[in-house]
Order: sequence, then structure tokens, then C-alpha cells
Amino acid sequence: MTETAELGDFLKARRAALDPADLGLPTGFNQRRVAGLRREELAQLAGISVDYYTRLEQGRARNVSDSVLESLSRALRLHRDEETYLRNLAAPKRKRVARPRAQRIRPELQQMLNAIQSPAFVFGRYLDVLAWNPLGGALSFDFSARPPGERNIPKMFFLDEHARELHPEWATVAKEVVANLRSESGKYPDDPYLAQLVGELSLGSEEFRKLWAKHTVREKAHAWKVMINPIVGELRLRYETLRLPDDPDLALVIYTAEPASDSERALGLLASWVADPAHA
Repeated sequence: MTETAELGDFLKARRAALDPADLGLPTGFNQRRVAGLRREELAQLAGISVDYYTRLEQGRARNVSDSVLESLSRALRLHRDEETYLRNLAAPKRKRVARPRAQRIRPELQQMLNAIQSPAFVFGRYLDVLAWNPLGGALSFDFSARPPGERNIPKMFFLDEHARELHPEWATVAKEVVANLRSESGKYPDDPYLAQLVGELSLGSEEFRKLWAKHTVREKAHAWKVMINPIVGELRLRYETLRLPDDPDLALVIYTAEPASDSERALGLLASWVADPAHA
């Protein structure tokens, strides 16, 4: 896996995802053999030469200027997360850290997690779960029952046979997880751990392999999620993701329920179950 190959694959995937009809271009069967825009059409929309755009897709261009990246983002109709991913891949290699430092959880951060009266956890690079509070550990996957190297959200979703039982909207959430991982991967495309993780997931899950090939990018932010908790049953919760200012590679995720809802009552029961010393 190289950043230039990833850049080319991302450009091709986003180009293929564009509907020519939305841009007023012909879409007849005899005129188009593949989905999306042709290279020359996208190059024209971006205001760059076909030769230069072809070199970008083939990984033969270096030091892409900001103006070209802005033009490509507009032509490809990228949203903010996709544009950030594009810029991460196109950044000069000398500005990257190929082997990012190991991540650590400060004791004060764990103390804050324990004080939060809602399910909460901290994930790090490539969606590794690094810390959680008792309610967060009882919500879905049992993090404490897994070795540190297996506390990875994509691994749990795609390689754990119980994931679909715990998440009735598994197909929707799985797409989000892959898009989140793709967004994370753009920050350190040279990290050997990423290649190992993607390889393991691709070998172990056909669903992951297909979703990864779509090059969908989305930063983990906020959404609703439905889970089947083994103790209290169905929970419909909203999560919010907060990046930590002193280490943007760490993010705090907090789940909350709609006030006065069945999920809020069920979450209260789960909190009581967690607080019972018999279940400690």
C-alpha cells in the first residue's frame, strides 16, 4: 500500500461515483462503457490537462498544488471529510510521520471517563478502543474480555460472529465503520499497522473487502445507533464524537438516549446492573 496508489484509487472511485446526468453530460449506452465520468470530462471540469490528471490517477504526479486539489475537490463534489482525505494522501511525503508514536491514555482521562454517567469510550488511531467506562464496556462488545490488539472496532464488526446480533442495523453501521477507518487511514498512509489491519480484515470478511474498495470516506462524528444489549434489550442511542485537543488522534465517544424514552429507562437499568457489586 502506497499513498500514490491510494490517491489514484480514491480519484477513480470518486470519478466513477459521479452521475453524468447530474452534470448535463450524455449517458447513452453506446457512449459509456463504465459508470461515472471519463478522465477527460473530469479534467475539463477541474481545469487541468487530461495528461496531468491521468498521471495523478496512475500515481505518477508529485507535490500537487493546493489550487489543483481545490479544483479536483469541486469537480468531484467532495464533502469536507473526503477533501481532507484527498489532501492527506496528496501531501508531500516529507511532511508525514510514517511511524506514528504509540498512544497512551492519561490517568486523568480515565478518571474523567469513569465520572461520565453515560456509556463512553476513547478510540485511537484506526479505531482501536483504548479506554472506556463501566457502562461503555457493558453496552455492546465486551472490551475487557479481548486482548488489547483485538479491541478494534472494524475487527469487532467484521470478524466477530456476534456483531450482527448486537447490531440489528449492521449493514448500515458497517458502511460507516469502513468510511471512518478510511478517513483515519489518510492521516498515516505509510503506517505498516494499517496495511496489516486492512489485510486481516480483507482476508476475513468479504463484506469489508467490498466496502473498502468503494473508497468511501467519513470522519466519525455523530449519529443514531440501535443496539441489542444482552442485559436490557434494544437501545436506540445517539453518539457524539469529540477530538481531544492535545492529541487529535484520540477521540471521546459518548452515547445518550432521548429523554423519557424507553431507551433512557433501559440505559438506567443497565447502569444499575453495572453498579451492582455482584456483576463487577
